[in-house]
Amino acid sequence: MIRRTTKGLVIKEQTIGESDRLVTLLTADFGLVKAFVRRAKQLKSRLNSATTLFSYCDFSLYRSKDAFVVDDAVPIEVFFGLRQDIDRLTLAQYFVQLAYEMSAEEEPEAELLRLTLNSLHLLCRGGKALNQIKSVFEFRAMCLGGYMPSVLACDSCGTYETKTMYFDILEGKIYCESCPKAGAVPLPKNVITAVRFICLTEPSRIFSFSLSDENMKLLADISEKYTLSRIQRKLSALEFYKGLQG
Repeated sequence: MIRRTTKGLVIKEQTIGESDRLVTLLTADFGLVKAFVRRAKQLKSRLNSATTLFSYCDFSLYRSKDAFVVDDAVPIEVFFGLRQDIDRLTLAQYFVQLAYEMSAEEEPEAELLRLTLNSLHLLCRGGKALNQIKSVFEFRAMCLGGYMPSVLACDSCGTYETKTMYFDILEGKIYCESCPKAGAVPLPKNVITAVRFICLTEPSRIFSFSLSDENMKLLADISEKYTLSRIQRKLSALEFYKGLQG
């Protein structure tokens, strides 16, 4: 019998039958792990709250004939604060949906797990604008998924920076004001600097930048559009979140 112990975040859950639950865990060691939780929906089950969405736990798993089963789960963080605000809750749901899209089974996902946990912590704690948390998560998740945009210099002439830069969402490249490209989005250089910071700086510092409200909106717009251009499908939580924003 195969047994595994790992720290994991529940990023997806589904009720099976009357009382069982199928969870998808994002783990550092094994990437995505799908596991059944027997009788999890029963109120007296010790695994009930520990295997709900956003629960981060020490998991003990064993493999039955064709699937993993949760043998034990000891909560580390359950992010109860997310339930107190519909915007933050919906954004958290978007983050875990996107994490699911960017990860795979049996592939270590330590940095993506760290990014997701840190983003959920910031949503709970406050102190950062939602647009900023969302943009950082989107661009960094794209980088981790193999879709890092080419933002070091103008793709045509190699110029590092001009007052206005152009970001090509479809190609993931930037252009200077001397080489504008049709369809690319014009952006102040501060926004491009922020994109570079998010994509290239060490993980512990990626949220440590500031922009004006206007420029933060521009950053949020291109990060979302770039993300959607790469995953090429709509995510339900993002659609709901955008509806909340009017």
